Amino acid sequence: MTPREIIAEAWSITTSQPRLRRWAFTASFFETLFDVKLLIYQFYFAWKYFHGGEAGFFDIEIMIYNAIPHGVFFGLLLGLIILIVVELFIPHVCMGAMIGLSAKAHRGDEVKGGLVLGLYNFFPIFAIHEFLILASFNTVTTTTSLILRYIDGPIKWYSIGVLLILFLFSTILRFLFSFANQGVVLEKLSIFTAMGKSLKLIVSHLSHIMFLLLLLFVISIRIVLNIATVVLVPAIVLGIGYLLAQVLSPVLSTAIAATIGVALIFGASYFFAYLHAFKHAVWTVTYLELIKQKDLDVIL
Repeated sequence: MTPREIIAEAWSITTSQPRLRRWAFTASFFETLFDVKLLIYQFYFAWKYFHGGEAGFFDIEIMIYNAIPHGVFFGLLLGLIILIVVELFIPHVCMGAMIGLSAKAHRGDEVKGGLVLGLYNFFPIFAIHEFLILASFNTVTTTTSLILRYIDGPIKWYSIGVLLILFLFSTILRFLFSFANQGVVLEKLSIFTAMGKSLKLIVSHLSHIMFLLLLLFVISIRIVLNIATVVLVPAIVLGIGYLLAQVLSPVLSTAIAATIGVALIFGASYFFAYLHAFKHAVWTVTYLELIKQKDLDVIL
C-alpha cells in the first residue's frame, strides 16, 4: 500500500470502529488530565521562582489542607493518589487495545477483545515507554523545574543542557522504535526484539516512513490542539477559581473550578479520540504492510 492508501485505510478504520474510538477517548482523557495537573503545578512553581520566592514540593497540598476541612482534604488526597495510578496505568492498556483492534479491523476480523489485548500487553508497552522516558515532554519539564529550584550555581545550566541533549537523543530513539509496540502486540515479540525489528523497518523503509510522517503532519493537528488545551485548561481553571474565591468559600470555589476543568478536558478528549485512534491505526496498518515485504538484507 502507498502512504496515501495507508492514510485512507486508517481513517476508514477510525471512523467505522466505535470500540476503537472508545479506547482512544479513554486514553486521551487520562493523558490530558495528567498533563493539566502537571502544568498547574509547574505554573505555581514558575510563578514562585520568577518572583524570587521558594516553592516547596508540597506547597499546593499544604495550602489546600489549611483551606478546607481536614477530613475532606484526606479524601481528596486519597482520590488524587488513586487517579495518578489510574493515569499511569490506563493509557498503556488503551494503547495495546487500539493497536490490536486496528489490526483486526484491517484484516477484516471481528473487532473485539480490547481489554484482553490491553492487559496482556501492558507490561511490555509500559517497559518500552519507561525505556524512552526522557523523550517525554512532561519528564523534561518536571526535571527542568526541579533543577531550577533545587540546584544552585553554574552546574544548574550545565544540567539543563545535558537534559536537553538526552531529550533530543531519546526523541530520535523513539522515532526509530516507532514500531516496537506493534511488534509486541501483533507478533508477541520480546521488548528488545521488537525494538530491533522496529529499527530495521524504519531504516529499510525510511523514505516511505518520512512521506507517511509528512502526510500525518499535514492531516493531524493533534499536537497543536493538545498544547493549546493543556495550556488553556489550567489557565481557565485557575482564573475561575481565583474569581470565585473572591465571593465564595474556598471549598465551593475549588469544587466549581475543578468541575469546569474536568468538563473541558472531557470535551477536548472527545475530539482527541479520533486523532489518537487515527495515529495508532496508521502505524499499525503500516507495520502490517511492511512486514509482508522481503527484508532488504535477505538476498536468497
